[in-house]
Amino acid sequence: MTFDCEAYAEGITVRPLRKEDYAKWFSGFSRRKLSQHAHDPGLLDMTECTDSWFSDLVDKHQQLAAEDKAYIFAVFRLTDGIHLGMIDFSTLARDDFHWGRIGYTIHNQHWGKGYGKTAVRLALEIGISQLHYNRIEAHINLDNPQSIALAKSVGMHYECIRKGFIFENGQWTDHLVFIHTAQK
Repeated sequence: MTFDCEAYAEGITVRPLRKEDYAKWFSGFSRRKLSQHAHDPGLLDMTECTDSWFSDLVDKHQQLAAEDKAYIFAVFRLTDGIHLGMIDFSTLARDDFHWGRIGYTIHNQHWGKGYGKTAVRLALEIGISQLHYNRIEAHINLDNPQSIALAKSVGMHYECIRKGFIFENGQWTDHLVFIHTAQK
């Protein structure tokens, strides 16, 4: 089974990575600027990210989707194929819930151009209509105003603060929860 959802709008596409995307994917990550804030990893060490490694990564993404564990999407600009970032969904529960989590990142060299807003909006549409989530949550650090603003700009609604929710940077941290549901 091949996972192949795709959506287009406003000059971008959101879709799973393909093995032939290696050069554009590598270029997108390699051209990142230095970190702009605490939640931006900035430049990354790409030395192990060979074509073969990438091929295995694409296979792993397909396997995760086949198991309904995670769905990982790339964001590309349509005019020139530039890799803009990544969006992922994790399935938290199915059965009577159909509950997922969304994560998103746009490479920092492309910030401020509206790509994040368009990409997340498209991904949320895919999450509801094609992945059949009823509820999608974004878990956001309290000190990440850029991510909070993005969640609000795509119509996600603040639900709560989850105390001691995620272990990161050596401690349990609180996260804001924003939601998007199939019901309007």
